[in-house]
Amino acid sequence: MSSAQHTPPSRQEPDVEQSGLKKVVVASMAGTVVEWYEFFLYAAAATLVFATVFFPSADSELDAIIAGFLTYAVGFVARPIGGIVFGHFGDKYGRKQLLQLSIILVGVSTFLMGCLPTFDQVGYWAPGLLVVLRFIQGFAVGGEWGGAVLLVAEHSPSRSRGFWASWPQSAVPMGNLLATGVLFGLSAVLDEASFLGWGWRVAFWLSAVIVIVGYYIRTKVNDAPIFLEARKEVVEEAKGYGVVEVFKRYPRGVFTAMGLRFAENILYYLVVTFSITYLSTVVGEDRTRILLLLLVAHFLHFCAVPIVGRYSDRFGRKPVYLAGAVLGGTWGFFAFPMMDTGNDLIILLAVTIGLFFHALMYAGQPAIMAEMFPTRMRYSGVSLGYQVTSIVAGSLAPIIATTLLRDYGSSTPVAVYLLLACCVTVVAVLVLKETRGISLQDVDEADARGTADLLANSKK
Repeated sequence: MSSAQHTPPSRQEPDVEQSGLKKVVVASMAGTVVEWYEFFLYAAAATLVFATVFFPSADSELDAIIAGFLTYAVGFVARPIGGIVFGHFGDKYGRKQLLQLSIILVGVSTFLMGCLPTFDQVGYWAPGLLVVLRFIQGFAVGGEWGGAVLLVAEHSPSRSRGFWASWPQSAVPMGNLLATGVLFGLSAVLDEASFLGWGWRVAFWLSAVIVIVGYYIRTKVNDAPIFLEARKEVVEEAKGYGVVEVFKRYPRGVFTAMGLRFAENILYYLVVTFSITYLSTVVGEDRTRILLLLLVAHFLHFCAVPIVGRYSDRFGRKPVYLAGAVLGGTWGFFAFPMMDTGNDLIILLAVTIGLFFHALMYAGQPAIMAEMFPTRMRYSGVSLGYQVTSIVAGSLAPIIATTLLRDYGSSTPVAVYLLLACCVTVVAVLVLKETRGISLQDVDEADARGTADLLANSKK
């Protein structure tokens, strides 16, 4: 890959029509909001509902929540499998077709979760069926992210790719905002018995409506010209693509992407998922108040992501990401004491600061990872780097944090856990090549020259 930080003056990229690019952004965000609404809906329900509805009585409230988080983790285990499968076929057939399939799968699985019987009704069949549907949901979401961000990144001009490609990232807090808002509304108007009895199911059933809207919007866009050209070359010249090829040609890119993802993923799920557990069990905050505070924080996070994306175009990918990793390592040491005050404004500030630190890392990820891999294997490369890490990062973060809290009775071990994770990501940022402003065509041409060199060496 070229190490140039800016598009060479000699290269004249085609002008990108603003209206067309915005249409692609809307299509990408529409589906991403839907899919992450459903994925994060499960995250909130794992703490607020599932520990009571789907699992037998445990020795403590934290034990039941840990059981709920274990089924929550199943979705993360399924995500890299989905990323591998969707990445392989997405590099072969196109981003658009796979994105349409993923939104249908996640919508159906989420709707069926709202139809499941409880543990009191069917015993262990209830958590068993929940695990199966969670796996399908995670499989679909695993294929969603790579296709959604690449649909935008490959349409974007090099000079502003960080900004445009950050919009699908902002759809993630928007999906979380929507999920939290629905749960907050139901929790606010229903009493405890009604909410646990049937109210939570409504939030899952609503997925059927928004899936239809998201699917329709995605039918109105096409794959980027650079992908169509790369697919033609794969067919005509029998070039490799998919997971095996990306590991063979770009192992450093895959492992660097995993390192970048590690602390970002852990920080996010400590802020948006474990914080619910901490506030409800340690601080004693009311469920409705917790959801309201998170609602405000998710909105601010949504606003911050594209702003940070623009700064990654201005100052570079590395300095912005490094700031997020370093600052993120400090969050646990001051955020949990802030939550302990029980003051709503201070709690909101703690959560919002955590999400801002997260945005410093999260906003630039699509541009960074898209610039690591050539078009013919880009879907596979970004999906591997993004999704595989979630198995040991986001999926385990709430479980590890809750276990540490239970065993030590203190938030300090949780803060140390986050600090260590951020150290891993700092190392990944330091070895990362700065790619701000690079043309994706240059990446493809460098890949072609590398392939030619391999063939030449094999003939000697």
